[in-house]
Amino acid sequence: MSALACRFCAAPLSATFCNLGLSPLSNAFVKPADVGRREAFYPLHARVCGSCFLVQLEEFEPPEKIFGDYLYFSSYSDSWLAHCETYARMAVERFALGPSSQVVEIASNDGYLLQYFQRAGIPTLGIEPAANVAAVAREKGIATEVCFLGADTARVLAQRGVRADLLAGNNVFAHVPDLNDFTEGLRILLAPDGVLTLEFPHLLKLIEQHQFDTIYHEHFSYFSLFTAVKVLAAHGLCVFDVDELTTHGGSLRLYACHEEVAGPRMTSRPQALIARERAAGLADLAVYAGFDEAVRATKRALLRFLIEAKEQGKQVVGYGAPAKGNTLLNYCGIRTDFIEYVVDRSPHKQGLMLPGTHIPVLSPSMVAETRPDYLLVLPWNLRDEIIEQMKEIRAWGGRFVLPIPSMELVP
Repeated sequence: MSALACRFCAAPLSATFCNLGLSPLSNAFVKPADVGRREAFYPLHARVCGSCFLVQLEEFEPPEKIFGDYLYFSSYSDSWLAHCETYARMAVERFALGPSSQVVEIASNDGYLLQYFQRAGIPTLGIEPAANVAAVAREKGIATEVCFLGADTARVLAQRGVRADLLAGNNVFAHVPDLNDFTEGLRILLAPDGVLTLEFPHLLKLIEQHQFDTIYHEHFSYFSLFTAVKVLAAHGLCVFDVDELTTHGGSLRLYACHEEVAGPRMTSRPQALIARERAAGLADLAVYAGFDEAVRATKRALLRFLIEAKEQGKQVVGYGAPAKGNTLLNYCGIRTDFIEYVVDRSPHKQGLMLPGTHIPVLSPSMVAETRPDYLLVLPWNLRDEIIEQMKEIRAWGGRFVLPIPSMELVP
């Protein structure tokens, strides 16, 4: 462990935050024909830097392998689309965006966000490393570059005239192993008076609500506000505002710009939130050291429920095949002996099997056909949306199971 170094400040990494054992890549779904083949499992051991307090995973697979052919399509969540449409309206108004502006999104996926700017008549460009996902965006008429962002890529794009008046990155900041190279790319792409927004799960919420399942190999880093501010500041970018969001169990949206134009934009919110983080102990290694036992307690509670349900002859199935669900199931050792199948709205996942556990992924219509007693909601961050979508289970007395932040049964 002593040989590991922080991906931001290069300080030695030795303090454990959460050790979830061995786990497969959370989006490495298995084809039924490949079930007999060996799967790769890697340590899922999150550590925290004692210098900058960045929580992080070691890199075992390059981003090209993880994200080159991706099965996550953002447009299959109604609540996420509503969130993005609201953001687009806000950004257009707040930053006076119009036909002469340029909006660029990093990790633009299937065009889920840029479509709203496009409808407003604002030129857009997506940067998406997964060619299969970028193809879906292009079918919608959204210009998309298939590449990973870094300093070199950004220079090439800037030489072609790409300078973003609004540069958006939703849930991508945590996905880059070379954090400094990526952040320098953001600086280069941002127009002199442009605004950068970054959304990512808030480490404070992860700790408070025992959200260990959001730790998986595709997430290389986990940010507090004060650590994110340090990373951006090291590349000449200043955070001038922050929003606290409910998405993904509690996220932050940072607003940043080049430091030389930050003065008139500064609000008091970043410093107020940083003060709250420090009061909660996020600059104290002892707070991080206590997280492992909270994770074990959450695991025991879920397993107790599943064992009791199966002993009573109850049928339990899962809703959703998100990355976080695969962390939860693999860490807890939950396979088809507990969960007979999961359902997911994405046709790209249906017919496959979950990595590691080999639980089959089926269409949501299977729930009405088999009438299970319990529906374990794996994307618990979308609980309200899913409970509304699947409310039909109440007709036969079915109940929802929410595993995070603690075991909860919802009638």
